[in-house]
Amino acid sequence: MTSNVAPVPLEKATRLLNHGPTVLVSARHAGEDNVMAAAWACALDYTPPKLTVVLDKMTRTRPLVEGSGIFAIQVPTAAQMQLTFDVGHRSLHDDADKLANCGVKLFGIDGHDLPFVSGCSAWLACKLIPEKHNQQIYDLFIGEIVGAWADTRAFENGHWKFETADPAWRSLHYVAGGQFYATGESLVAPSK
Repeated sequence: MTSNVAPVPLEKATRLLNHGPTVLVSARHAGEDNVMAAAWACALDYTPPKLTVVLDKMTRTRPLVEGSGIFAIQVPTAAQMQLTFDVGHRSLHDDADKLANCGVKLFGIDGHDLPFVSGCSAWLACKLIPEKHNQQIYDLFIGEIVGAWADTRAFENGHWKFETADPAWRSLHYVAGGQFYATGESLVAPSK
């Protein structure tokens, strides 16, 4: 972890996802690590903070999450567009060296037995809230956020800084067919 990474108070953790970015989901179980991309993740609740993410039955990450009961959500940057696309389109089922071949570098955070992806702008450690019906029928997983961190070059004092940060720090929004949009300018509604 670099000196630019700072803890985010849990009461502000959902702000890391409120703008709807594509995320990276990582998990570890029985000595195996994996990372996948997910376009469908969002904040769910504030107290305690929770999120949802869709993990298809075909992914290798899903049984790691189910087996360990924990997972991490990361917000990749525009500079990580190719990495994000690659981990979303390669499977550990087919490529035992998927993470290395996609250029993924992992690191750890004390107190959390999770693989975190280096170079992202934000990280959320989550404890799985088992909801078997939602998981089986809708592939929908709920996580309680138990730790949150952000790179201060992109997020500080509870707010994203996309309008002043280097554009390489903008988050990604996946559309389809390899096309992404980067988070754009800030628009603020006037107070009444």
